[in-house]
Amino acid sequence: MNVTALTTCSRKAGGLFYSVRWLSKALARQGCRMKVFSPPDEYSQQDVSMWDPVPVEFYPAFGPLQTSPRLRSMLARSGADLVHVHGIWLDSQWAAMQHQKKNNIPVVVSPRGMLDPWAIGNSAWKKRWVGKLFARRALEQATCIHALCRSEAESIRAYGLKTPIAVIPNGVELPALQTSSGETPVRRNSRESAHAVSASSKKQLLFLGRIHPKKGLEQLLRAWAKNPGSWRGEWELLIAGWDDGGHEQGFKDFAAKLGIESSVSFVGPQYGDEKEALLRSVNAFILPSFSEGLPMSVLEAWSFGLPVVMTDFCNIPEGFGANAAIRIEPDSESIADGLLMLMDMADDNLETMGLNGRKLVEQEFTWSGIAEKMQQVYDWCLTGTNPPECMEF
Repeated sequence: MNVTALTTCSRKAGGLFYSVRWLSKALARQGCRMKVFSPPDEYSQQDVSMWDPVPVEFYPAFGPLQTSPRLRSMLARSGADLVHVHGIWLDSQWAAMQHQKKNNIPVVVSPRGMLDPWAIGNSAWKKRWVGKLFARRALEQATCIHALCRSEAESIRAYGLKTPIAVIPNGVELPALQTSSGETPVRRNSRESAHAVSASSKKQLLFLGRIHPKKGLEQLLRAWAKNPGSWRGEWELLIAGWDDGGHEQGFKDFAAKLGIESSVSFVGPQYGDEKEALLRSVNAFILPSFSEGLPMSVLEAWSFGLPVVMTDFCNIPEGFGANAAIRIEPDSESIADGLLMLMDMADDNLETMGLNGRKLVEQEFTWSGIAEKMQQVYDWCLTGTNPPECMEF
């Protein structure tokens, strides 16, 4: 089948840059003729080669909705059997709806966490306006909505949608891990990362994601100020990611106000080999987020054998059941308790927790199995027969 995906193809898309790219590649390996349409940005030419062998075509877009008449003509010429839209609230969703109506082409929409309650409440008036303009009709008209987890499926229903839903998670590519015996992955205190704070023996806790209040960074900094492991000089906090909306300087100033700047480092965006070196060098990972779809950063941390501290809003409850994560709420008191629990653990127990995460990813979150489920959903959208187990009506 010929599938056209509408997304942003560069790192500026955050987690979608990884999740949609690897899904598209995995589908291509399974025989789907994938094609990606994307608006350009300042990183597009630098990142487009990372989509190989999936072809990417750019369309000009303008304004807050990334409006593009050209996208409509590109869809008309695409010869697509099915269109898959990643993300909502943008003109690409409207264009896919119009193409579907005109050509009777199935459309799958992946909201990617954008219908979760926190996300709906953020810039709520704008989303109400866009919803009335086209977004709600496009979701109602979609052949299928793709949810990343049970919680997102519930949010989709709470938005009032009766469209069929397919629940399929994100995945990761499993990295090779350095071993001490040829079998057991080990965490290392050596400073491999180009952004390592020092050559000391301090352990490092990593946050990796967008620098945005949604991620619970203010609450994390408040908790860090209460945390004995930081002021005893046993741990360092690394905050890595791109500045979304100009919030980074405010968080830096807040860390200085709290007096914790000596144990907190903002190390900037991390991509490719640089990000891999960072994940190999740290000792644990934290995501104190208020809202997620299904975060790639947590799956990546587990794939590198890291123990994780996260909220229920990360929507990976399997991690708690597998003893791969410590549960926290997105408030400073709960985060401080989680940090204390993490830092009181012996090194062997930290390693075991990380290994549990690695095993969970191997069992549930690899791209080959995820692509197989998505292809079954595509087949159902095209034929109306043999709905896969991941579907609900």
